[in-house]
Amino acid sequence: MPPAARGAHVAHRLARPRPARREPAAGGPRVSATTPREDAEVGGRPLPPGWAAPAHQPGADSLADTTFEERARENLARPFQRTAIANATDHTVFALQRRFAGTAHDALRDEARRIRAHAITNLPTYLEQWVDRAEARGTQVHFAADEAEARRIVAGLCAERGVGRVVKSKSMASEEVSLNSALEGAGIDVVETDLGEFVVQAMGDRPSHVIAPILHRTQGEVHELFSAMAGEDLPDDPEALTGFAREGLRHAFLTADAGISGGNFLIAETGEVAMVTNEGNGRLTTSLPRIHIALVGIEKMLPRRTDLAVLLPLLTGHGTGQQITTYVSVLGGPRGAGEPDGPEEMHVVLLDGGRSALLGGEFEEALHCIRCGACQNVCPVYRQVGGHAYGWVYGGPIGAVLTPLFRGQADGGELSHATTLCGACDDICPVRIPLHDLLLGLRRRRVAEDVAPLSERLAFRAWGLAWRHPATYRASTAVARAGLAVLARDGVVSRRVPGLARWTATRDLVLGRRR
Repeated sequence: MPPAARGAHVAHRLARPRPARREPAAGGPRVSATTPREDAEVGGRPLPPGWAAPAHQPGADSLADTTFEERARENLARPFQRTAIANATDHTVFALQRRFAGTAHDALRDEARRIRAHAITNLPTYLEQWVDRAEARGTQVHFAADEAEARRIVAGLCAERGVGRVVKSKSMASEEVSLNSALEGAGIDVVETDLGEFVVQAMGDRPSHVIAPILHRTQGEVHELFSAMAGEDLPDDPEALTGFAREGLRHAFLTADAGISGGNFLIAETGEVAMVTNEGNGRLTTSLPRIHIALVGIEKMLPRRTDLAVLLPLLTGHGTGQQITTYVSVLGGPRGAGEPDGPEEMHVVLLDGGRSALLGGEFEEALHCIRCGACQNVCPVYRQVGGHAYGWVYGGPIGAVLTPLFRGQADGGELSHATTLCGACDDICPVRIPLHDLLLGLRRRRVAEDVAPLSERLAFRAWGLAWRHPATYRASTAVARAGLAVLARDGVVSRRVPGLARWTATRDLVLGRRR
């Protein structure tokens, strides 16, 4: 299939009506529209006050009432946040280096890049294959062309089945579509079960990192939150705090009607969903409730199950520095006849959300991303301003690429300038996405679409007109050099320079010698 046609094919596949669902085999999924179960005590202790109704989480669809610069300035005013981010990201980067020391790391990355490129290039074929294999296993497949449709599908499934409470495993796709807001608006109790996501939800905050949602928070803040929820001063140590959260979360798992998860990979060969977690919440979310709904981006496709042997070590190594995560789940449909556990129904919602539009184009390689967060950990801009400054779900270099591609230049185009173009993200990416080139491409698109501020366009136009002629170029640089020489001492400008004050306030400007 010609590259230009691939995106249109996938978009058509997502839009066309689904055929009648196959009847499940005997002992397969059963629809039981029961009423939500009553809350109960856990270990003789009621749920902590405020636990069941945490603060409303802001929707990811509210991107920009402010600019990146304004959000960045706000975060730069919080030095404790920069320290927390630096400590956490340094720890992960050092762990990554230890994890792959003495291994054929580069060869593994080359193979991962090949697998991801092949999967995305042939996505229409593998998408069809995955759907056929998944439905043969009893999985019910739904297609969501955009965020609104994803919300309608998931909320509709819950409403039809009398779901009163859902537990959620970590899912960036659900953040993309603001799923929590939609479910809460439908009167459904939503409980995030990843510890970091649970803290984010209870604080009314938003995740700031794709792997570590509360990277920007301190242990003291979590202690204060949990103590308020418990109605008593809990011990300020990690074991006590996680024990408190575990108690309430176990109750939520046992009383939930549905579990909602994401998926790290889709396996075309088998129709399965692969998922990695460290806390066990993913496995409980997908096996204890009677209904499991997975919301997964269509780009998560892998051709074969054996491809996991390449991608999983890179995902976990680059994401957390581990050899492998504590739990690796490969989910292949609802509970079958004679099986002791698993959901009665398994639904997978395949999300497009702008992905098919990238197929065959300049930015297709952005779809290779496996959401490890490594580029965020080394990005000098992200490490200073944090994830919230990027305004949407994804921060760091990959966020600066995905946000304008998924949300449009008007909302996220400025993020292509939220980078030093140092190339650290290229060097660390496990699937070798050329983020540096993609960011430059987005800058070119922003210029071509004339969405930059008028003052910026006029300034660069004037600069271009002046510097295209050698005489005006030499004259302007001579004037600048003479002015800087007045401010310099021993060839170094270390004071604030008019027009460059924000730059020279934190950096020395060394004047070169004339040739």
